[in-house]
Amino acid sequence: MRERNIAVKFLRVPSVEEQEIEIVERKGLGHPDSLCDGIAEAVSRALCEEYKKKCGAILHHNTDKVQIVAGRSNPEFGGGEILSPIYVLLGGRATREFNGNEIAVDKIAIRAAREYLKNVRNLDVNNDVVVESRLGKGSSDLIEVFKRKKEVPMANDTSFGVAHAPLSETERTVLEVENRTMQYFRFREKAVGEDMKVMALRVKDKITLTVGDAFVSRHLASREEYEEVKRRLSEFLSEVAAENTSRNVEVLVNRADTEESAYITVTGTSAEMGDDGAAGRGNRCNGLITPNRPMSMEGASGKNPVNHTGKLYNLVAMKIAEEIAEKLSVKEVYVKILSEIGRRIDDPKIAIIEMLPESEASPNMESEARRIASEWLENIQEISEMVISGKLRTF
Repeated sequence: MRERNIAVKFLRVPSVEEQEIEIVERKGLGHPDSLCDGIAEAVSRALCEEYKKKCGAILHHNTDKVQIVAGRSNPEFGGGEILSPIYVLLGGRATREFNGNEIAVDKIAIRAAREYLKNVRNLDVNNDVVVESRLGKGSSDLIEVFKRKKEVPMANDTSFGVAHAPLSETERTVLEVENRTMQYFRFREKAVGEDMKVMALRVKDKITLTVGDAFVSRHLASREEYEEVKRRLSEFLSEVAAENTSRNVEVLVNRADTEESAYITVTGTSAEMGDDGAAGRGNRCNGLITPNRPMSMEGASGKNPVNHTGKLYNLVAMKIAEEIAEKLSVKEVYVKILSEIGRRIDDPKIAIIEMLPESEASPNMESEARRIASEWLENIQEISEMVISGKLRTF
């Protein structure tokens, strides 16, 4: 196995679970920032498939510069309408020509974006959304880095990836309440929209979940029905939370409601009426925003999955951290990996593993952590394949 620069450190600090205050956030499926991330990733995957089909290989692209400009709407109980469409701008770079043949980049990108937006069930993608592609041609120097004929691709950026494991109770609770709502509860309660934001504050052993959800007005006949669905959603979230933590949990839903106003939308996303979005502003690769932990500011969604280390290193760091947490006696593990442009992606400039042991550190833990990291880096192209096939989330 290739010799790699992997540093292992043992921490002597309180774990996140032992800290008095913890904050965790998740921007859900239909949040405008998450929609931008999802569109960026969908466009990248669609281009990957087209490049493989037409060219036999994935060509240089980064489709991570997606913007949403909110529309205007008039929601009302029992109905409502979109007054001005949501505008989606697809930015970034993509290879448009191969061996003299042009690739229909814009057509592919627009189709992928519209298909992804169907995740917002009550959004009329054909009539209430304008999608425009302004994907440019890739930078020639980065294309050359991408095209160099090596067994292992060369990094096309100098960047770093960061991950931690295991998730704390608060982190796991935040992730699960939104995931379970999107996977199950929204289909039971049609009025529950996809734009759900979950913010958790843990103070000692009490967790407060403040949840905003864009209810769908056409599925609510009255304010009374709105309040009843809100109550049922709160009960469901409390049940999911209880499955993930033994701490006392308080759930607060749509706290901005007043006697005169309620959080209702026509489509189930706030992008219809004043909430803009941008790729890279939301969740990290583990699906969360975690200010109590080290994080990378890199937006992974839409970056090419072959040699963009801003994407690959965040994902492989997560896999390394998860395996170390599973196999070694640690309370917490943090993984930080730094790339260097033009260097093999399986050989980072440095990989740093920081572990907080359950009890005493041992030389065996250090060597095993180094082995796990080296194996994942050795097989980092598996991460690329998992991303292309949609088996790894990026937000």
